[in-house]
Amino acid sequence: MLGRDDLGVVDDGVVAGARLTDLVSLEVLASSVPRDVVDEVIAATGRQAKRSDGKLPPHVMVYFVMAMALFADEDYEEVAARLTDTLASWGCWDEGWSLPTSGGITQARQRLGAEPLRELFARVAVPVADELTRGAFLGPWRLMANDGFDWDVPDTKANGAEFGYGGSAESRSAFPKVRVVSVSECGSHAMVDAEISGVVGKGSGEQTLARRLYGRLEPGWLLIADRNFYTWQDWCTAAGTGADLLWRAKANARLPVLESLGDGSDRSVLLDPKIQGSKRQTLIDAATRGEKVPSDQARVVRVVEYTVPDRGGNGKDELIRLITTITDPTTAPAAALAEAYHQRREHETANNQIKTTLRGPGRVLRSKSPGMVRQEIYGYLLTHYALSALICRAATEADIDPDRVKFTRTVRLVRRRITDPAAFSP
Repeated sequence: MLGRDDLGVVDDGVVAGARLTDLVSLEVLASSVPRDVVDEVIAATGRQAKRSDGKLPPHVMVYFVMAMALFADEDYEEVAARLTDTLASWGCWDEGWSLPTSGGITQARQRLGAEPLRELFARVAVPVADELTRGAFLGPWRLMANDGFDWDVPDTKANGAEFGYGGSAESRSAFPKVRVVSVSECGSHAMVDAEISGVVGKGSGEQTLARRLYGRLEPGWLLIADRNFYTWQDWCTAAGTGADLLWRAKANARLPVLESLGDGSDRSVLLDPKIQGSKRQTLIDAATRGEKVPSDQARVVRVVEYTVPDRGGNGKDELIRLITTITDPTTAPAAALAEAYHQRREHETANNQIKTTLRGPGRVLRSKSPGMVRQEIYGYLLTHYALSALICRAATEADIDPDRVKFTRTVRLVRRRITDPAAFSP
């Protein structure tokens, strides 16, 4: 068991020092993206090497794409140079070979494509916090959140046609944009699922992309979402997986009070908006009496309301209205749910770690074609996942909240250790 001194926790709670460096050198990153799974995915997607003596076989390129996310400011040849010792330790690099050229690496990336990275992320990205991880659970529920962000990509004809530009006319963005909507674990910041799209056209909205994720939620999760994500059908789909939900409702949501509960929350009912008039009132009356209502027409929920004083700095208080599938106040009191809802901001932190710390503030991705853009994004997601898992394990063993581990410092440690063959071992 690691202690606080092992991790170098200083007065302000920042985790630093040699112990985390040691963890990096003990193949912790490789345990998150293991070589055997990489090989399975390459075979499943039909991307096996055509020749056995190639210096850039598919499994090497998978780790190379991840390394691109670690060394976002470096060109292809410099990234390859930093990985040479590691590649040699895998038996994938002959001392007589010269470093691959930028053109050779580009061709190898194109041969690999995006599908192996997408499938690899789907297989390895699972929640990493355990019961001892601070801030990861509300009672028996694992705290999860979903949200999205946009990313600028190179202004090529192909990228512009595939992804589109933000804004319109004079306010059009300078670069094409890609939208990523993901589900993350609040306690660890680990992204566990994601969908990628452009920013224009049918199916490009955050709500639509999130809709693709809801069917893959898992029992035992408590998914936290902002008010922009609620629709009746999406609520039913997400709740149908067995996961529990804690979503913010819009200010104009119709939430009839069926019963006021002792913790300050109310029992209410969500109804299919297509149902109106007397039939709607009949369902409300039945729910009020505690009768079972058809799940395709109505869902009984709890409502938690509270006020945040002047959060916008405009002198006005903000009313927060939450709806949840957890209907028993004894298992999750209103105050605990209100506190849990604000864990949603951990997802915003994870987004910033990817866009700002790994890639750099305001930076554009490097890939000039849509397939390579998607491949590059999955490389970022995989690398961020591996780093988040590393931080979570170290923090859990030290009995501190993973939030107290500096993500920026961890990235620097990994970058310094990447030439150690064990740092990104297959």
